[in-house]
Amino acid sequence: MGVTRQKHAKKIMGFYKHNFQFREPFQVLLDGTFCQAALRNKIQIREQLPGYLGGAAQLCTTRCVIKELESLGKALYGAKLIAQRFQVQNCSHHKNPVSGSTCLLSMIEDGNPHHFFIATQDQDLSNKVKRKPGIPLLFIIQNTMVLDKPSPKSLAFVQKLQTNQLVPEYQKESIVELKEKEGLVKQEGEKRRKRKRAAGPNPLSCLKKKKKKTQEGQEPSAEKKKRRKRKRNRVKAGAMQSVQKNEGE
Repeated sequence: MGVTRQKHAKKIMGFYKHNFQFREPFQVLLDGTFCQAALRNKIQIREQLPGYLGGAAQLCTTRCVIKELESLGKALYGAKLIAQRFQVQNCSHHKNPVSGSTCLLSMIEDGNPHHFFIATQDQDLSNKVKRKPGIPLLFIIQNTMVLDKPSPKSLAFVQKLQTNQLVPEYQKESIVELKEKEGLVKQEGEKRRKRKRAAGPNPLSCLKKKKKKTQEGQEPSAEKKKRRKRKRNRVKAGAMQSVQKNEGE
């Protein structure tokens, strides 16, 4: 494996890990065209792919892909045997199988919640995958597996995330779950209720003080002054009487 190709894959994997939360084991959905190309080019998918992606990989396919290979007869018998070795993911086409490409597209609907890679040689399928953000695409060229660079849709999606214009559904669900776990959702509801019940200022505190109260508050001080004046007068009168008494004697 070339050093340059490995660095290229590592950089792209970093993009998907950081922006779309891809984690090991990486789930790779393969169609019949990819299995046929691997057989023709003598590529050991199970042994080589984990080393290329830099982590454990879980190789998967669907019943529709295997049915399609069976319907194509002996020409793709080897590809069918390879596909049958991989884990078969449940799809929604049990009773009415569809083409492999249609089935794989249905597996990555609603924002690719299961974080699937798509491995295909079908150009039409590849173009449709590129129209959806956050879906890594694998193909085989010149006897080697190649992880395609992020599509313009994925780059635009990440740019919106960085400007806080968009939050992916899986992150919204994670945020809600965390809030419920910590009891923050209930607390926020209580806070909102308190804000609605918040009353205005007490109307009694806004009333002006009555003058009567002010006069009543001044009456005790006026009475004290009168008492002091009477006391001083009595003292003076007593002093005058004592003086007159002394002069008489």
